[in-house]
Amino acid sequence: MMKTKTRQFLLLALLGLVLMSLPWLVPHMGWTVLVGLVPLLCMDRLASEGEMRHFWWCHYAFFVIWNAVTTWWVWNATPGGAVFAILANALQMSLVWGSFRFVKRRLGGVLPYIFLAAAWIAWEKYYLSIAEISWPWLVLGNAFGQSTSLVQWYSVTGSLGGSLWVWACNLAVFGLMVALSDGRFSSWNLKARSAAVAAAVLVFVGPVIWSFCLKAPVAEESLDVVIAQPNLDPYQKFNSLTQEQQDRILLSEFDQATWDSTAYVLAVAPETFTGRFMLDHYESNPTFLRFQDWLREHPNATLLFGASTYTLSARPSRLAYEYGDAYIFSHNSAMVTDTSGRCEFYHKSKLVPAVELTPYPAVIQPIENLFGGNLMGRCVGQEQPSLLTMHAGERDIRIGCAVCYESVYGDWCAGYVRKGAEMLAVITNDAWWGNTPGYKQHLSYSRLRAIETRRYIARCANTGISAIIDSEGHILDRSGWWVRAHMNGRVGLIQQESFFVRYGDICGRASVFLFVLLLLAALVRRRK
Repeated sequence: MMKTKTRQFLLLALLGLVLMSLPWLVPHMGWTVLVGLVPLLCMDRLASEGEMRHFWWCHYAFFVIWNAVTTWWVWNATPGGAVFAILANALQMSLVWGSFRFVKRRLGGVLPYIFLAAAWIAWEKYYLSIAEISWPWLVLGNAFGQSTSLVQWYSVTGSLGGSLWVWACNLAVFGLMVALSDGRFSSWNLKARSAAVAAAVLVFVGPVIWSFCLKAPVAEESLDVVIAQPNLDPYQKFNSLTQEQQDRILLSEFDQATWDSTAYVLAVAPETFTGRFMLDHYESNPTFLRFQDWLREHPNATLLFGASTYTLSARPSRLAYEYGDAYIFSHNSAMVTDTSGRCEFYHKSKLVPAVELTPYPAVIQPIENLFGGNLMGRCVGQEQPSLLTMHAGERDIRIGCAVCYESVYGDWCAGYVRKGAEMLAVITNDAWWGNTPGYKQHLSYSRLRAIETRRYIARCANTGISAIIDSEGHILDRSGWWVRAHMNGRVGLIQQESFFVRYGDICGRASVFLFVLLLLAALVRRRK
């Protein structure tokens, strides 16, 4: 009997892992996540019926393996960070599941399962909004990043609406399975059985039909863009090549593109392209001066590029480095410049924990100092998104530029549009992970941001995949992996706001409210 139950658990766990992993590993397989949690729900039911002790370790192991299978590639950039991300992220998922099992002992019927869905989405909302240690890569709604035809309604709900769809489908299937196994389904009359089956089918099919009915607003204006992918190995770029050589490679790719001398053009270069320089003296930076020389040959062009910058301040901060009587603040910046010599900048604000950000510095830094200090990154960003401006004659074009990791955060990217962005740019460097699923997943998230905001996106990677994406998430043009490349294209300029941009993450806020309400109900309810 024990061997049979163990075999059942292993088969269910294996099935669940396959179904939950496919959307992140295989194109157009997002639909499998709609039933991917059913095996885990079945395991939970078997554990409850058999009064199995220590089931926590089963679902924690499930989440650890799922995280490892889908995000193992982080190891290529930071082995320690990969281990921490996998174990810590799985732990939080397991704590959500553990809270569901606690509520199930106090509340009956379907309420614990509603709590499970609400608690999970509330946790994702926390990850996407206020958490300092944040790794929202496996938000369930991200499963459709390569199945965008199914989720055009993200322009209304955002990606957490996708998480809600995932839970609704899984719970609908599980509910029917429980009703069948308990014999309750056969005891219902024909109308009740028909209604139950029809409701389950509608949960699956309804959002798909809605998706095909939605269309993005038509762009009344457009802008020519040129994207250059210099293909510099990030582990070697500052050892094997001088900055001057890197500048020459980038500008050579731009020069090989097709230029219309009568049109205004946005030229896009990747994240952290330039070496570190002081922002207050950008006009004396050699790379900036080379860019100015190049722009004089292309007077209608505006150049958007990434730069490692720093500023000096007399204001002390835990995130700054002491420099005599002053303090150095490091930034991962996006900058625009044109032939006028002006320069606007935006500092990346959604920073990668540990690599760029020291989370909770009041707690972490004293521990860090015990091991010699300066073990984590100390980049400083901005509290709110801000726009970059391209002058196109008498017309100013407003651009929201997400720097790398920021493109994972839907509501943050929507913040650019709330401030008036007519298009989005994503500048990134995905080569840290090597030729793995990581850079493909990252590209797919830009497609979701295009749908949510209904904005065209010009995406430039140092290497990875550079692409032009329309406001329905379709890739209009793309580069290859690990090649020097350039592309000409055109992006639409849209001023209309999507429902998601205008009203924000309603699904996330509603889930937080429902989670708190049901948790309070469980806490005041006597144990069954």
